[in-house]
Amino acid sequence: RPIWFSMLIYPNAKINIGLNIISRRNDGFHNIESCFCPISFQDIIEIKPSNYTSLTTSGIKIPGNINDNLILKTIRKFKPNTNYKIHLHKIIPIGSGLGGGSSDASFLLNYLNNKKMSKKELINFSKKIGSDCPFFIENKNKYVFGTGEEMKDINIDLNDKKIVIIIPEKSISTIEAYNNIRPKKPKFKLKEILENEPLEKWKNFIKNDFETYAFSKIKELKNIKNHINRLGAQFVSMTGSGSAIYGIFNNNSSIKDNKKYNLIISKVIS
Repeated sequence: RPIWFSMLIYPNAKINIGLNIISRRNDGFHNIESCFCPISFQDIIEIKPSNYTSLTTSGIKIPGNINDNLILKTIRKFKPNTNYKIHLHKIIPIGSGLGGGSSDASFLLNYLNNKKMSKKELINFSKKIGSDCPFFIENKNKYVFGTGEEMKDINIDLNDKKIVIIIPEKSISTIEAYNNIRPKKPKFKLKEILENEPLEKWKNFIKNDFETYAFSKIKELKNIKNHINRLGAQFVSMTGSGSAIYGIFNNNSSIKDNKKYNLIISKVIS
């Protein structure tokens, strides 16, 4: 009887710096532009070979049918030769705009692939699973455009920064957010601003188009954004389609813990 060892994988979250919804496409999707940055806030996946494939979860409760989970979708599409027993300990909240589900799928895909497909082939394969999945295959700062599947390198350095995140109790579904958005061309070119303007000036040029709707739906979001500003952040924004709000701080900032909110302290992964 073989001895089967389990493996631990740590899929990380991401933040969006700027998110412009530019136009609605004929296929019903939207053209967007954003900058994705991977951060050190992680889920945990335990995986080991088994006689049959299964998924169990702990941590944050995941709503809906477990068979719809992107982890099982990844297994079904990749069709590995081995069955796996997978346990997901969920820490990145669902509906927070931090990309946890896509990250779980992509990190698992990287593990299953085990260098069989090239990086480029794997990125293309990951598009079948979800829009944000290609980003997590490379897991580096990227300028993201098209439907969120096209990427370019972007020259920004946030290594000496601290990311503080507050996640409200209420979440927003991506579908709902897109149903309540009016696409429009942005006034400024996001990549140019991020690469040429100092961080403290980003707020003059960069915004997340989903904020207007999200702030009207969840009144607490405005209070959270104001709170992070008062703590001394250089830039504050909602991430993704919501509902998490983050602030970028100098690394040496002493951030007073406020009992009103649970602060998640993270950093950008370089």
